[in-house]
Amino acid sequence: MSNKLGVHALVWEAGWSNDECARAIAKTAEVGYDFIEASALDPRSFDVDFTRRQLEKNGIGINFSLGLDADTDISSGDKEKAARGRRRLEDALTLARDTGATHVCGILYSAFQKYSVPTTAAGLAMAVDVLGEVAEIAARSDITIGLEVVNRYESNVLNTASQGVELCKRIGAPNVKVHLDVYHMNIEESDIGAAIAETGDYIGYFHTGDSHRGYLGSGSIDLAGVFRALVRTGYQGPIAFESFSSRVVGQPLEGILGIWRNLWEDGHDLASHALLYTKAQLKAAQEAHRQAERSRLP
Repeated sequence: MSNKLGVHALVWEAGWSNDECARAIAKTAEVGYDFIEASALDPRSFDVDFTRRQLEKNGIGINFSLGLDADTDISSGDKEKAARGRRRLEDALTLARDTGATHVCGILYSAFQKYSVPTTAAGLAMAVDVLGEVAEIAARSDITIGLEVVNRYESNVLNTASQGVELCKRIGAPNVKVHLDVYHMNIEESDIGAAIAETGDYIGYFHTGDSHRGYLGSGSIDLAGVFRALVRTGYQGPIAFESFSSRVVGQPLEGILGIWRNLWEDGHDLASHALLYTKAQLKAAQEAHRQAERSRLP
């Protein structure tokens, strides 16, 4: 299996103090994941040396996800906000470089919030310029930038996979890819499998989850179809499981994401199940993909 499999740190801990960092990394390694995905909403708050030592001690990797806020919105058309947004993205890339991460993903092109007005052509052009410059910095450290396609309540820029591809084409940097997330696709896409296929080689990072953000396979999404589409597309990049519960998630994410229910009691059980489920679904999808070659007439 070529995909590296990861789990979001919010399955374990709400923050990234040294104690939380050590526990989250140790638990991720204990379950058997290849990497942990940490939320870098404030990249400068990380203890880089401590984080790196914990990763090395436990033998796993790390990737980062974040969203900009209203004050750092590079799609706003406001030059000062765009400059602050660029600095935030550069800080995230420095953090990624210094901890050995390969991917920085998320809502890197706008604020992570519900907008009351649509995006503008001028604002989008500014975001393209900033991301193009940031991509050059990322490339020096072999870091892939993943532009996460999210639902309409979390951004007014990228809500569908085809929009993600279009933005990548406008930026025109080989290390800028589309970050797809099953939870958001279930809300916005007409056909998740077709959207994955049409995104094709532009997929650079993938989030699994279910319709309610609880246990994988316990919601309403056709995850078997999702994994078959990923395998058919030939995607070999990271796959991270993302699940949020009021048991762990604190503010501001609790409010932005609307995490009002406790969807699981035991993060270890949740993460263990997600890893087994993902491996089983990938294996099944790979075997389904081989049906044609196994069905040739003599």
